[in-house]
Amino acid sequence: MDVRRLDLLRELAERGSVTAVAEATGRTPSAVSQQLKVLEREAGMPLTERSGRGVVLTSAGHALARSATEVAVALERASALWDQFRNHPSGEVSLLTFPTVGATLLPQVLADLRSVAGLVVRATDLDPELAEFPDLTNEYDIVLAHTMPGELPWGGRGLRALPLLTEPLDIGLPADHRLAGRAHVTPADLVEETWLGVPPGFPFERILHAIEQAGGRRVEVSQHFSDMRIIEAFIAAGLGIAFVPRYTSGAVPEGIVLKPLRGVASVRQIFALVRPDVAERLAVRTVLEVLVDRAARLERSYDHPSRGAVTPAESSATATD
Repeated sequence: MDVRRLDLLRELAERGSVTAVAEATGRTPSAVSQQLKVLEREAGMPLTERSGRGVVLTSAGHALARSATEVAVALERASALWDQFRNHPSGEVSLLTFPTVGATLLPQVLADLRSVAGLVVRATDLDPELAEFPDLTNEYDIVLAHTMPGELPWGGRGLRALPLLTEPLDIGLPADHRLAGRAHVTPADLVEETWLGVPPGFPFERILHAIEQAGGRRVEVSQHFSDMRIIEAFIAAGLGIAFVPRYTSGAVPEGIVLKPLRGVASVRQIFALVRPDVAERLAVRTVLEVLVDRAARLERSYDHPSRGAVTPAESSATATD
């Protein structure tokens, strides 16, 4: 069987339609369909069947698509082994980040990788809903994703998820707020406050619901933003309070203080998501190694006095979430 046609079948299993496969591979839908028919003749049995206006994989098609993934992994592993013999992790790696990590972690990663001759990283940013992260691995070699503990929307997708950070989420308050002098805050302190929230489907929503449950009442969310710079500007203007990531939000702006939250688990987890075949490429592995190293350095170097260190209580809350 032709490896390129197997790859088209694998893409169909991932993307769900011939049209999506055609767009992703730079072919016409008719060309994709023709190649899949050739693959069916090679396999000696139907691999797709009609479903409405499109096609879906048969049980044999699904089995062969899984085998196609194994073939792709083996080919990339062989290519990576050859790169190791040459000691040369060359090639282009596409990377998608969300804004806070893109502003704090990614610049150092790319600066470290400048010394690797022949390796080019093409990075862009997006702040998608939680459920959209897995699908983006079809478009990018590495996808930096964040989620709440216990929520793994990429589970069962066959992706490799490399943990980078478990990051506390502090509470951002105006500097003249009544709670600004406290060492930490609790849900009972916060339920009567005006909140600045995130759009529906984004991480952090679940923690706000936990605060409502612990505090015994619903909170008022006046605005919804995905951009942390806008959120911090609204906090500084006295227009509400919000969750602010401890490690990746950068320097604390003037007019804001950040306080640890006690009583509910207030953390997010940051992962690098990679398709299994892509993960075998030496160039991709090189980028991932630097990401892990820089994430660990960021966590170790964090010492901002207005936020404090992760306490045993916070760690315990995280473990039981």
